[in-house]
Amino acid sequence: MFCPFCSHAETKVTDSRLAGGGTQIRRRRECLACGERYTTFETAELVMPLVIKTDSSRVPFDERKLRGGMEKALQKRPVSREALEEAVGRICHSLRSLGEREVQSRIVGELVMEELRHLDEVGYVRFASVYRSFQDVDAFRDEIDRLSDNRLPAREQLPLPGLIDKLSRKP
Repeated sequence: MFCPFCSHAETKVTDSRLAGGGTQIRRRRECLACGERYTTFETAELVMPLVIKTDSSRVPFDERKLRGGMEKALQKRPVSREALEEAVGRICHSLRSLGEREVQSRIVGELVMEELRHLDEVGYVRFASVYRSFQDVDAFRDEIDRLSDNRLPAREQLPLPGLIDKLSRKP
């Protein structure tokens, strides 16, 4: 790693510790040329699958876009930032755990809807109205009736892997 002060190529690590809840390594480094010390953080680079859109185009998975869509659905709703971040994390983990290089956008959308269903029913219906392209009030009513008929138990009782298996099957 190049020194940020003098751009010398050789540095030595003086200390390494776990950081970020065990997801990062914090390293203190010292430049062998100028003697300046600085900190670096090392994290695992996890490759997300490409998303196959309905028009068959392929785009890189974008966590910011995922978070933005969920934030819009949950706008002005009583859902904490932490709960949203945990949901985004679960979706990303589920997609990575598929082990596939490409995933249908339908699977991503259904995972988002499943998470929103747990977080906030109003946010779920908002997202579903855009995702499923509701054309009239009857479509809203049908989705709300379906939601009411299928009240969910606590989050711990509903693992996402079962949903992923169901969605991964070819129609």
